[in-house]
Amino acid sequence: HPACSPVLQAARGYARPAAKKGKDIPSHLDDLPQAMLKKEYANLPVMNRVDDVVKRVLSLEMASQKEKLKVKKQQLVEKVRRSPNDNGSFEVQGKLKKGKVAILTARIRTLEEHLQRHPKDKSNRRFLLMDLDRRRKMLGYLRRVNYGTFEKTCRELDIQYSPPQPYARHVTKRWLVKKALCIKVFQEKRKLKAAVRLKQRRERQARARAAREQQE
Repeated sequence: HPACSPVLQAARGYARPAAKKGKDIPSHLDDLPQAMLKKEYANLPVMNRVDDVVKRVLSLEMASQKEKLKVKKQQLVEKVRRSPNDNGSFEVQGKLKKGKVAILTARIRTLEEHLQRHPKDKSNRRFLLMDLDRRRKMLGYLRRVNYGTFEKTCRELDIQYSPPQPYARHVTKRWLVKKALCIKVFQEKRKLKAAVRLKQRRERQARARAAREQQE
């Protein structure tokens, strides 16, 4: 029968179903106007005299996601800035300059959208958890020192803050034995270091005494 020919059977074996089109996931960069210039060219005076074609090439319409993310970060920073010249407040700069709350928010939303398309990307999932933990610590500190600014920051950046849950370890016999062993090893190591430091101090004192005797 023609339908059972070896050629058709081989074709059926190699045939693959058509790839399903991925879901159209909305992005937090969609609200950026396409006619806006990139961050590097937005404040240049020469842009007022260039041609419309050049403006279109340098606009967000032709920009990559990385360039759009720069503009988005700048917008979020402007939302939480206390004054036009504010570059050092906590909600803008971040405690100890480890990261900015506004910039971390933009990075977190970008990683969340990436993981919706690629849920098996473990590396970026780890980066997302690290950024979430860093931002939670910053917002927790801001919540303790200035609750009004904390509320304004969460409202402007559309952040739902949840305090970290208290950590309680399940105590087992094995964990108690391991902890006792670690404490004992730590104490013995301190004793060895103390003996070495005492020996080194006595040697320095002996050399200093010998040097004074030679000078006399």
